[in-house]
This record gives sequence, structure tokens and C-alpha cells, in this order.
Amino acid sequence: MTPKNTICLWFDGDALDAATFYAKTFPDSSVDAVHHAPGDYPDGKQGDVLVVDFTVMGIPCMGLNGGPTFRHSEAFSFQVATDDQAETDRYWDAIVGNGGQESECGWCKDRWGVSWQITPRVLTDAWTDPDRAAAKRAFDAMMTMRKIDVAAIEAARRG
Repeated sequence: MTPKNTICLWFDGDALDAATFYAKTFPDSSVDAVHHAPGDYPDGKQGDVLVVDFTVMGIPCMGLNGGPTFRHSEAFSFQVATDDQAETDRYWDAIVGNGGQESECGWCKDRWGVSWQITPRVLTDAWTDPDRAAAKRAFDAMMTMRKIDVAAIEAARRG
């Protein structure tokens, strides 16, 4: 049964590559179905992969091979809450090491241009700390980072 709400991501012919990467990289992720175009369309031919149904960490998604007209931006991102530095490193390194690029404050982009926030729970706990001075120290530390350093965030929070 098709989910009532699905995230649709636009790709330029490589939705299946992206979905396969996500399925291999993240738990509770899979490529669920591959649908081929029943006829020619502006950016493809009959038989080309048109739509890929996939799941990313339990979230139903659809990859649409719509062509080069639209590009991904930071206005949409997957936020992945990690439990420790090892998990943070694993996801960050998988995304960046597979043709992606680093950005600021725990953000990175995969090789298809989809943005990811690899966010240790320690960081979220720190910048939402009721002790606003501790929260500010952790936030200020985060602002200097690309990949989040869990030990540095914990140290900043402690002061």
C-alpha cells in the first residue's frame, strides 16, 4: 500500500543510484520498487527508470528522474540524530567520501546534492540546555565545526 505522505526527491537520471546508496548506508532503509517509464517523456525514453520508491531510516521517499531542470538545496535536508562520535563519523564519512561535500555545523551534501544534517544527540541536548551559558558555549563551539566533534561539544558545555 502506498503511504499517504511520501517525500519526493527530484533527480537527473540517477534516483536508483541514490536510493541504493541510502539503503546501503542507513539502517531501516531500502529500495522498495523501481518503476520504468511507460512512454517517452521530456528527459527520458520509454523503459528508463522514472520513479524509485525507497525508504530512508523509516521515511518513505520517492526518487523522480525528472531531468536537470530542478536542483536540490539546503532548504530540504535529512537530519540524522547520532548516538556517538563513531556513528557520526560513519555517516559523515559515507556521505562525504562518496563524492559528497562538507558544509558547516554538521551539514553535508551527498553527491546528488541532497543535504544531510549529521547531528549528535549530545549537540541537541547541549544547545537546548536550560543553562543558557552552557548552551551558548556549546553553540559557539558548533559554529566553528564542519563535522561535529562530540568531545568538543561536551567540553564546551561543561565550560
